[in-house]
Amino acid sequence: MQSFTKHTGLVAAMDRSNVDTDQIIPKQFLKRIERTGFGQFVFFDWRFDTTGQANPDFELNDPRFAGASILVARQNFGNGSSREHAVWALYDYGFRAVLAQSFADIFYNNSFKNGLLPVVLTEQEIEHIHQQVNSRPGYNLTVDLEEKRVFDGFGFSATFSVDEFRRNCMLKGLDDIALTLQHEDKITQFESTRI
Repeated sequence: MQSFTKHTGLVAAMDRSNVDTDQIIPKQFLKRIERTGFGQFVFFDWRFDTTGQANPDFELNDPRFAGASILVARQNFGNGSSREHAVWALYDYGFRAVLAQSFADIFYNNSFKNGLLPVVLTEQEIEHIHQQVNSRPGYNLTVDLEEKRVFDGFGFSATFSVDEFRRNCMLKGLDDIALTLQHEDKITQFESTRI
């Protein structure tokens, strides 16, 4: 997993609540077993119409958001089924952080395990970011995990909370496998004593 310390990027605004994992990555694309290749299918049913043409009314199809790496939504982001593919798809699409008022628990946990930083901010802070995205083309934010802070170049700054164990894992780029491999010597020693 790639470490996350500080990231500055273009913000894409999804002015929606209750964005569920079935919309983030529809079921027909869950046949792959790799973690990559899902980005092209993120929000597929919203991004494209039934003929496969880009839906001009969908937020992420707005040319202003091309190359965005920070997504801001509303409350209860990532609810629905527990598919880890939703996080893989967002990450593969290019997002490194998602800002929202709240997240579904499983999506929130899956995000940390896959290098996508979920940041919980207040309703007022999320509203402020949406307004900035709408009024400032090319609006960028910096998400600083070391300082647990989100800020821009126009005076906005907000702090966020994050579990210290999760924070440490993301700062060091440690997923569950990498955490286990930190004890590889002890594992090897234990295995050598087994009959």
